[in-house]
Amino acid sequence: MKITIVTCVFNRVATIAGAMDSVRVQTYPNIEHIVIDGGSTDGTLQMIQDRAHAGLQVRSGPDRGIYDALNKGVELATGEVIGLVHSDDWLAHDGVIAQVAAAFRGGAHAVYGDLHYVSALDPGKVVRHWKAGVFRRTALRWGWMPPHPTLFVRRTDLIAAGGYDIHYRISADYDLVLKMFTRPGFCATYIPDVLVKMRLGGVSNGSLRQVLRKSSEDYRILRAHGVGGWLSLVAKNIRKLSQFRGRP
Repeated sequence: MKITIVTCVFNRVATIAGAMDSVRVQTYPNIEHIVIDGGSTDGTLQMIQDRAHAGLQVRSGPDRGIYDALNKGVELATGEVIGLVHSDDWLAHDGVIAQVAAAFRGGAHAVYGDLHYVSALDPGKVVRHWKAGVFRRTALRWGWMPPHPTLFVRRTDLIAAGGYDIHYRISADYDLVLKMFTRPGFCATYIPDVLVKMRLGGVSNGSLRQVLRKSSEDYRILRAHGVGGWLSLVAKNIRKLSQFRGRP
């Protein structure tokens, strides 16, 4: 099974090497890595090119935001399974992709695991531990979703869902999750292990304005898929509180 990793980046010269290196050192032998650069001007592209190898594809040029860039990566992907490693993130250990590939052998449509949010200034400091838990369809109404950075999906399922809707600026990942996870018969396998480490400071929580926009988009998405409404949105945010307690 070939697994494609898509990385989207724009002016992240300080972090892109860590993201790419975490993919390069994986023990799993059949990995395609696609990097979509938005036209960086800070040396990021040179950093990417310095790490060229046989399984790497690089495209650089303007895009309409991260979700447009992700769709470009999906279009280029030839793997049976697609996962993401964002430019500020990295795979938690060198056996992550091997674990994911093994989980897909059971016939799952998607595989996901746990996520560590770490301090941007001290990546060794875990600030938030997102323990995803086993997927139950009824939990969607109560704001459950898998950590998107840890989500691996069969390419056919991702394409059938229409990819990322770029009309959403912040929550297109949540929209995609609900499109897939509400489908009858959709099977997702949980790996009870931290698969990805992610630096804090993303677009969804960068300012009060962004938080409000994300909440508005989340509500529209919940309603669009018939999952819930304001109560589901409140529950979705309350779920995050426990992630700041008892982290390993």
